[in-house]
Amino acid sequence: MTDSKPLELLMATTNHKKLEELRTLFADLPVSVRFLADLPLFEEVEETGKTFEENARLKAAGYARQSGLLTLAEDSGLCCDALEGAPGVYSARFAGEGRSDEENNQKLLRLLDKLPDNCRGAYYVSTIALADPDKVLTVVRGEVHGVIVREPRGSGGFGYDPIFFYPAFGKTFGEVPAGAKHEVSHRARAYSKLKEFLSGFLANRIMSEKD
Repeated sequence: MTDSKPLELLMATTNHKKLEELRTLFADLPVSVRFLADLPLFEEVEETGKTFEENARLKAAGYARQSGLLTLAEDSGLCCDALEGAPGVYSARFAGEGRSDEENNQKLLRLLDKLPDNCRGAYYVSTIALADPDKVLTVVRGEVHGVIVREPRGSGGFGYDPIFFYPAFGKTFGEVPAGAKHEVSHRARAYSKLKEFLSGFLANRIMSEKD
């Protein structure tokens, strides 16, 4: 019987804050995590999809083909009920290419300014695709629902966290410790589903090696 080598898993993101969150969420998995910055330069896979799932699939498949590794890619964002799902897939560039989280937040607050509190519902979405060099293996989705407050609260998190109020906490995601957010976030819910898939994937891999 031989020891099984750790499974190499490429996480296709360059967002440093997201990387830290991913490291925390994947800390208990028996995988060797790689990031795009760890590997030779790739041709960037553009997010040309119209949905979170399309973008996640594009990135996972594109980087898996280039790297030869099992690859995880995520697309996530904030959807507002009153804006028919906007900013949606444009969440990171809602105020324009290269704009900051604060500028994105301020644009959203301006658009919602005259709406009453009962019309400010919103939800975060995280869609994750896992692919090998030949195909997309699975796609999972997580959501967390809340309300957009009228001004930023707290300096934690990133993205729209300072204006996303989570009723169960009675605070915005920007006001709570990272660990608390990670337990309930859209990303944590999606990764919980992905971990179930990976557990079976790893078990099958070990059995194949024994054979």
